[in-house]
Amino acid sequence: MDHKYGRWPEDVWSSHSAGWRQAGKITAGIDVGTTSTQAAVLCGGALYGYANLHTGADFGAAAGRALDLALGDSGMTRADLAAVCGTGFGKRNIACADSTMDEVHCHARGARFLFGAGVRTVADLGGQTVKAIRLYDWNRVRDFMINDKCATGEGRSLEVLCDLLHISITEIGPKSLEAERDPEPVSTTCWAYANAETLGLFGRPEFKAEPLTEAEIYASHLFAYAWRILGVIGRLSPLDAGEIQIDGGLAFTGGLAKNPGITRRIERELGVTALTSRWDPMLAGAIGAALLAAEQEAGE
Repeated sequence: MDHKYGRWPEDVWSSHSAGWRQAGKITAGIDVGTTSTQAAVLCGGALYGYANLHTGADFGAAAGRALDLALGDSGMTRADLAAVCGTGFGKRNIACADSTMDEVHCHARGARFLFGAGVRTVADLGGQTVKAIRLYDWNRVRDFMINDKCATGEGRSLEVLCDLLHISITEIGPKSLEAERDPEPVSTTCWAYANAETLGLFGRPEFKAEPLTEAEIYASHLFAYAWRILGVIGRLSPLDAGEIQIDGGLAFTGGLAKNPGITRRIERELGVTALTSRWDPMLAGAIGAALLAAEQEAGE
């Protein structure tokens, strides 16, 4: 199949206006995930460049290619980097990394960079796992939760479904919001079951008591994602006695964070509006790793 409906477009950017030779310490973070890889380069704490690529079968090669593209064409090389920190599912395969860090702390720091100091809860919606992270007012993790094993691969599962249905992953979310109502969600236990149920909803309408429109079928599928993610967020330890309350300091990171069919349904159920950023939320892990690399280099 030449057209990859389930893949987000790759993206590379660098700041040609940044005088990196005078910017101070230069660090990089590389986040190798199961479906995508991001590299971010920080100069004096400011974002200089990034690359967001498909991982493919070779984690090490993806990491190296992403870093080289994030360095840009200004003459900066790997030798100019004070430190490189790796994170993500494939972090052990990053040959150029001086250190590695878990995804929880990287996404927490990256979310604060992307969305501001007001972030209190981070929902990292990745290809393999979903993590809910509670932060203190300062840059430290207070608590976190992760999905159980039967709910792994949410992001990858959606990629597979989009390829099967020949609908772009950039379109399925907005299309689901065209539904006049949200039907009952498909399976929220296993994504293999969820995909099978969703495909079944496209069966011959004469055999269905209440056939669904195309938008409603997408709504049913993405509501299942939102419902499962809400369960992970809901297991966070409350800051105060009583039911957990999510304030306006909610930030989404990871690939599924770019799907409004999921994020808007989570916002609706929680009664909040998530924070927004000018940068791609998939960069949070790599940016957080670069920030932590700078701290480690400074001995903080």
